[in-house]
Amino acid sequence: MTNTSGQPQIEANNLKVLSDQLNYESLLNKKYNLYSEYCSDSELKNLCCEAANTHKQNFISLKTYLDSHS
Repeated sequence: MTNTSGQPQIEANNLKVLSDQLNYESLLNKKYNLYSEYCSDSELKNLCCEAANTHKQNFISLKTYLDSHS
């Protein structure tokens, strides 16, 4: 089965996995941003910010993929 853009539709079980992963990535982004606020060591603060940015990019990539199949 395909959607209006010609992309195959995502099966329900895969949609659940994607939804869960989006939630995890969002949560991890928020947590690492919060952790960075608690850090007084600049190196550790930078690591937390990098991790937050990585999870933000993961979220964006997953969301873009999901949007392309809707």
